[in-house]
Amino acid sequence: MTPPPVPILLTPGPLTTSERTRAAMLTDWGSWDGSFNALTARVCDALVAIANGTGSHACVPLQGSGTFAVEAAIGTFVPRAGKVLVCVNGAYGKRLARICEALGRDHAVHETADDVPTTPDAVDRLLAADPAITHVGLIHCETSTGILNPLAAIAEVVARHGRGLIIDAMSSFGALPIDARRIPFEALIAASGKCLEGVPGMGFVIARTEALLASAGNSASLALDLRDQHLYMQRTGQWRFTPPTHVVAALHEALVQYDEEGGLPARHARYAENCAVLIAGMARLGLRSFLPPGIQAPIIVTFHAPRDGRYRFTEFYEAVRRKGFILYPGKLTELETFRVGCIGSVGPAEMERAVAAVAETFRALNIETI
Repeated sequence: MTPPPVPILLTPGPLTTSERTRAAMLTDWGSWDGSFNALTARVCDALVAIANGTGSHACVPLQGSGTFAVEAAIGTFVPRAGKVLVCVNGAYGKRLARICEALGRDHAVHETADDVPTTPDAVDRLLAADPAITHVGLIHCETSTGILNPLAAIAEVVARHGRGLIIDAMSSFGALPIDARRIPFEALIAASGKCLEGVPGMGFVIARTEALLASAGNSASLALDLRDQHLYMQRTGQWRFTPPTHVVAALHEALVQYDEEGGLPARHARYAENCAVLIAGMARLGLRSFLPPGIQAPIIVTFHAPRDGRYRFTEFYEAVRRKGFILYPGKLTELETFRVGCIGSVGPAEMERAVAAVAETFRALNIETI
């Protein structure tokens, strides 16, 4: 009996990976073996190079999901007596604030609506009013909706005030430009299973080396102490604790393909085309995207659900899944929405097929979209 086809993941990670990336996980690696250590070093060097941070920044890999790396960055870089200004316009900004609370780090929350970016003027005003703030935590692309916050302008304000910037670039790194030579930051956080098109299981922090080395004594955790992880890896070439060997191997292969594709400009161009095809196709069906074009990142798109009373997301989701595509539920509390990712090893042809699957599903379920 022929197994059913594997559905395409139109999600913000885990996402659809290439056959070459999946095949890279068929080899077993010794965690202390020299060949695996060299593989880790090549991955870290490549990640720093994507951020244009060679010579000034270091990549510290960490076992676990991206949230592990976010918590590690807050705990490592923010002194125990420090204070974080957390910029919130979605669920992941709120999660960052919860991390601060769990770690016992004083913090202030600046929250805007889900469709309103954080502004440099607001950050400027808040930093001027509160000299106790040592760091600003910013979500570059808020995956709740796909909104893009103005990173470069906010980074300039933070630097002018002499504070540290911690960037959650989970959904943007590798597809949207973040140049460490132009955007001052202490820590940039991302993960293997997002725009780099690896598999989930490894977070990483690209840190300004000077700030990383100066963070001694900040972390109250052994496993999440990025400085300790960095120094151990520098001294031995090894991870402190059992590494996700297959995940690292898959990411290494994904980074080879990243370079073959043309690096960040090509990855951004493909995702931007995916996004444009998706939004145009859904518009033809009568589905409106939640965000205006000027603040929509080409990573994930939130769509208003049909107003037809017969619409149920679970039913819709399962029907589209049977046609070969996995979508994402909405994250908004006030509005009923669903989300469609534009990232992964997919192109415009897959996006067109996804739109067709959505259209066929609505017809089969007798749901009006206009």
